[in-house]
Amino acid sequence: MGPNVAVIGLVVEDMARSLAFYRRLGLDIPAEADGGPHVEVGLPGGLRLLFDTVETIHSFDPSWAPPAGSPRMSLGFQCDSPAGVDKLYRDLVAAGYEGHKEPWDAVWGMRYALVHDPDGNGVDLFCPIEA
Repeated sequence: MGPNVAVIGLVVEDMARSLAFYRRLGLDIPAEADGGPHVEVGLPGGLRLLFDTVETIHSFDPSWAPPAGSPRMSLGFQCDSPAGVDKLYRDLVAAGYEGHKEPWDAVWGMRYALVHDPDGNGVDLFCPIEA
């Protein structure tokens, strides 16, 4: 058996700010995690989402620097309905998060929207149009 994807890791400037964003997307993250340098969240199927502060990364990789330009990866969050995509997008933008592309009906049959988390990572919101 070869390697399996088990972890997705995000490097964050401000742990509390980043966790607040992901709580709005439905992740169950305890409030006491806001002050930690490393946080792990279990996802369906056994996958884990990790958050590490820049300081944590620098503790073992002093040469690490954030990438420049547009994000090269994104996390996708499936909503319950096409209207749910619109509502979540509006709620995130109203809360001060960056809306990158307003909701639209994509040619591949989904209601889709793009936002950026507080560190500029891409977050896709979607739902099949036929939902």
